[in-house]
Amino acid sequence: MNMNVVKQFSVFLVNKPGVLAQVCQVLADQKINIKALTLVDSQEHGVLRLVVEDGDVAARVLGSLNVPVTEADVLCIEMDNRPGAMADVCNRLANAHININYAYCTSGARGGKTTGVFKIADLKKAQNVLAQRKPLRKAALVKRSPATKR
Repeated sequence: MNMNVVKQFSVFLVNKPGVLAQVCQVLADQKINIKALTLVDSQEHGVLRLVVEDGDVAARVLGSLNVPVTEADVLCIEMDNRPGAMADVCNRLANAHININYAYCTSGARGGKTTGVFKIADLKKAQNVLAQRKPLRKAALVKRSPATKR
């Protein structure tokens, strides 16, 4: 399994038309390829998380936009673009008691590869677990207590 730790940028954007386009255009103008992204919104703002090919240049470019930007280390995993690929990674991490804070992936191409981006507290442990090719067992379902059921 091909994987590496990379910088992810979180860009905090006002939630109005054209703001995402502006960020994407500035990166495009600097020839920075976006490998994966996700955008989560609230009423007032959105959080754009992205992984790019040239993180050093992207840090400088994003810093010039006068918007809040943070960086975090994430684990990028190349996976087969097939049903169950994401489940396999998640089950392996769950079985090793490694929490996934959040994850997203590229769409990939049919029969090709996709890249999963995982924010994990213990990156080194996750890399060790995923490098092993032990037989997989499905993670147990987490059951909610009666008090939390709605």
